[in-house]
Amino acid sequence: MTMQHQGAFAPFTSAIPSRLDAYIEAHEFDRPTVVLDTDRVRAQYHRLKTGLGRAHIHYAVKANPEPAVIAALVAEGSSFDAASRGEIELCLSQGAHPSQISFGNTVKRASDIAFAYAVGVRLFAADSAPELEKIAAHAPHSQVYIRLLVGVSEADWPLSRKFGCDGVMALELLAHARALGLEPVGLSFHVGSQTRRAEMWAAPLAAIAKTWHAAQAQGHDLSLLNIGGGFPAFYGEAIEAPTEYAANVMTQVDALFGCPARVMAEPGRGLVAEAGVIVSEVLLVSRKSENDMARWVYLDIGRFSGLAETEGEAIRYQLETSKDGSEHGPCILAGPSCDSADVMYEKRPVQMPLDLVAGDRVLIRNTGAYTTTYSSVGFNGFPPLDVRVI
Repeated sequence: MTMQHQGAFAPFTSAIPSRLDAYIEAHEFDRPTVVLDTDRVRAQYHRLKTGLGRAHIHYAVKANPEPAVIAALVAEGSSFDAASRGEIELCLSQGAHPSQISFGNTVKRASDIAFAYAVGVRLFAADSAPELEKIAAHAPHSQVYIRLLVGVSEADWPLSRKFGCDGVMALELLAHARALGLEPVGLSFHVGSQTRRAEMWAAPLAAIAKTWHAAQAQGHDLSLLNIGGGFPAFYGEAIEAPTEYAANVMTQVDALFGCPARVMAEPGRGLVAEAGVIVSEVLLVSRKSENDMARWVYLDIGRFSGLAETEGEAIRYQLETSKDGSEHGPCILAGPSCDSADVMYEKRPVQMPLDLVAGDRVLIRNTGAYTTTYSSVGFNGFPPLDVRVI
């Protein structure tokens, strides 16, 4: 099989994971399935770790909570960014130590804060006074870091205003945390998902650095900078190699922040995306009229069964079929459900073989992140995305 090119996107340049290909070639699949290679996860962890140097990797569990992935990362020495009690329990069950877990969600249930504290977690995120007060009440004397808004982002998927506060409020929250008996240790932010080049971090880092230095000037002895995620995966447009990318980011961090004592990074997509391939099947190829220029290709997987990140066509997955050597033409790609929103690519149709028919297998590359976690429990009766780990 050869990788087809989608429109003006660059050719597929990432190394094809041969273990994945061999496994997929040798097995049948009766439902949409993501095949994960934990060797690829381990290798990517070390590529990022080499570039990040002294920074601590806290894997963003939400990207892919498969227990085998967590266990592999525990074995490599990774720490974890957890967003819920369930994710904390998962990490602990796979051998993570509580000191390796940061409760990074800024919106937490009080009972979950109490649970985390009871099992030994001592590092929490906040972006508001009420959240700090919950932490002080249920996790007294814990370390906290304040999450800042990122106003300017060049990421393919910029984050919304849901998380973070502005710089002025962050300074107030640092003081409030101390008054509550907590230990305010630093700041955090997120440049936005799929920030394809390290140079795109420049403006967000410069903005965050102003608040960092203002906090120090007010007497806050900050020791922790959490740079969040944003580390990219390959979806058709060129990205920097992970080691060079991470090293470039750390060079910028040290230049702007004066080598913080502790730096945390929270890669999710950039750590696990390229370790997975979804095996899917064509259900139907049709046209809406005799004069319709674009075919409709319906797969047995859609936005409700694992491909939610095609929302707004933000993530352009790389598609591969056994017929990629034949002539291609544009098509609209849609999922199987009886929901009109279940269309992945229409504004920018994808190029697929003209002789594609129902029953043909389609591989969706680099789908190890944000697929199983976005899969519904069975919308419209279609099964959720299955998982096989090799």
